[in-house]
This record gives sequence, C-alpha cells and structure tokens, in this order.
Amino acid sequence: MQKLIWVFMILIGIIYNQFHKLHYDKIKFNVIGFYTAESDLAHISFVNEAIPWFKQAAQKNNFRFESTNQWKNLNEEFLKNYQVVVFLDTRPENDSQRIAFQNYMDHGGAWLGFHFAGFALNKSKYEQNWPWYHESFLGVGQYKSNTWRPTTSILKTENMDHPVLNNIHHTFTSAPSEWYRWEKDLRPLSNFKILLSVDSSSFPLGTGPKPSEIWHSGYYPIAWTNSNYKMVYCNFGHNDMDYEGKTNKTLSSTFSSDEQNQFILNCLLWLGSSTRRDN
Repeated sequence: MQKLIWVFMILIGIIYNQFHKLHYDKIKFNVIGFYTAESDLAHISFVNEAIPWFKQAAQKNNFRFESTNQWKNLNEEFLKNYQVVVFLDTRPENDSQRIAFQNYMDHGGAWLGFHFAGFALNKSKYEQNWPWYHESFLGVGQYKSNTWRPTTSILKTENMDHPVLNNIHHTFTSAPSEWYRWEKDLRPLSNFKILLSVDSSSFPLGTGPKPSEIWHSGYYPIAWTNSNYKMVYCNFGHNDMDYEGKTNKTLSSTFSSDEQNQFILNCLLWLGSSTRRDN
C-alpha cells in the first residue's frame, strides 16, 4: 500500500511539473510594477486594487506580473528580467535609479505610468528636478491644477490607428479620477500621440467646492505615447475617498469601467510585444 502511495505521489509530481512547465512556456512577457503607497490615501487605494487586477489580467493573458515597493530594484541587473515597467504611483527619486530607468527606456524597455507617476511641482515634495522624465519623456512639464472631486469623464479616442485603441469606442465613460492639467501642450510636439482626451460633453467636469476645481472648457489629454520610446502614460489612478465623513473609505474604483480596463489591457499587451517602437 505504501509503495502504491509513493508511486501515486511521484505521478502527481510529474503531472504538476509538466503543467507548471506548460504554463510558463506560454508566458509572453514579464511586467514589474513599482509603487510607494505611503502618502495620499486615494493613491494607496488605487495601488491596493491595481496589484490584484494586474495579477488577474496576467493570468488570463499569459504574461507575468510582479510588484515591489523597493525602488532600489530599479537597477540595470534587476530590470533585465522584465519587458515592461509600470509606475503605479510616484517616480524614483534616487539619481542612480533615474539613470537606470532612462537607460532601460533608451535600450528598448517599455513603460506604463499612472496618474501620480507624472506629477511634479516646484516647491513641493515632488520637485520638477528630473528634466528628461518630465520634459522629454512625458513632455508635459509640471502639474498645473486638477479637478475635484474625483469624477467620471467622457473620454474620446484620438489616433485611432494606434494598437492600444483596438476595440475601444470613439467615446466612453471612464472610471472616477482626479484629472490633471499640465504646464505644456503636447499637440504641437510631433513625437507625441494623444490617445485619449476629455470630450467636451464632460463639461462641467468636477464638483468643487473651489471654482478652479471645475473645468468648463479646454483641451485636456488623458493618455498619450511618445514615439521616441515604447511608453504610455494615463491619468487614471486616484480613487474617490470619504475624507469629509472622516471614514477614509474608498468610494470609487479605478477599474469600474470595462472599456477603460480594456484600454489598460491593450496598453500592456502592446508594450509587452516584441516590436520596440511601432507607434
């Protein structure tokens, strides 16, 4: 009897190893998500829901997703293992990490950034002290203002020939977010392609209470790519929180819009593809 059990266990082990091998043979690319999740509760809430969402998307679409809050891992040796880097919030502050990231992108790496990963404002904790990232890479310079409260927006698609807009309608309703306005206009810059922007039917956008926190007109890019790199930045990633009621509970989800989720997934699959700069 013990011999039969032993043989059975060996067979189970062989089957498991073959299944494990088949699964990892199908992995198309590896993604690493960096995050801080220390300061703003809305950003922490986003990170806490983003990590399981990315893991589930990875399982369904045959890529591997891992995450870390150890920004010291943003170095050449570590990044060799990953085809796509995601900044879920913030950005590296250490000079060596910044150099490693720029080298990674200059040599064919891919990047997806969310909301606060694009933030920079002089005389704040996140100074505009990284010109390559904010001026050359993202193109928009400093943060200028935002809407409040976090609300949905009607987003319109632009550059419809871009792969990340496959199966995305011309307009769709986003999940709630706080929307940023930037220092620089991307439209005159030939190497930038705006993918999503605020549709005029969204206005007024925001609820205040300050009048400056409600947009009534204007042009606001929400997602874009830079043809000098394989990258996408999107302004999703700030959940609505119950600050007024002092419960600090999450009142919205960044992943509540199916079409926005499809856009994020399209971005990941395009960024993980083998062609470096087909944008």
